[in-house]
Amino acid sequence: MEAIQRKIKLVLADDHQLVREGVKRIINMEDDLEVVGECGDGIQVLELCNMLNPDIVLMDINMPIENGVAATEKLRDFFPHIKVIILSIHDDESYVFETLRKGASGYLLKDMEAETLINAIRSVVAGHAYIHPKVTGKLINQLRRMTYLDEAGVAASDANTKEAGVKYIHTPSSPLTRREAEVLRLMAEGKSNKSIGEILYISEKTVKNHVSSILQKMEVDDRTQAVIVAIKNGWVTL
Repeated sequence: MEAIQRKIKLVLADDHQLVREGVKRIINMEDDLEVVGECGDGIQVLELCNMLNPDIVLMDINMPIENGVAATEKLRDFFPHIKVIILSIHDDESYVFETLRKGASGYLLKDMEAETLINAIRSVVAGHAYIHPKVTGKLINQLRRMTYLDEAGVAASDANTKEAGVKYIHTPSSPLTRREAEVLRLMAEGKSNKSIGEILYISEKTVKNHVSSILQKMEVDDRTQAVIVAIKNGWVTL
């Protein structure tokens, strides 16, 4: 007898009931997804999570009583196994950085297509981060404007490094070596393997090996996901 697949349980937190109804209708059309609760503010979402133990919370940023950013931080502290996907009208990269730092695993814009929402939910459940494509470009541009710090938190002196865009802070939780951190910084700037090799004075094959190691250690599939994970874990910051 075939085992019955457990549905992925979701809680919706948005102070606009029409938004909740629309999102719920889209989600409940999927055989493996189910909305088990909904609310209109950040305090209620914590109460619902305590009662319902969902897999994912879809949460608006702008809510009364307690906003989505503050609620995300509390969910990370009290229910670390529950994933948070932010639903927002804001495409400003600063909102993305803030919510990722507080523990969100995804950031979606409310003008997304239904397919994007479903793909994001399944991606986050699988352990990945998901950022709306419209926001990713701005996120990378912001990274390019940042400065790099070495493992001691001191600005690096190398001319190429000063010029570059990512501020990388080595923490005890970071799985990367210093060289891998340098490769990640240049990956975030959109540099090719060949360019990275020229900047760091290493072969293109060595760069490929470092990139493979970075993706494996971060348990991600591509370069953008690696940068996003670094932001979420506090290894990359403003």
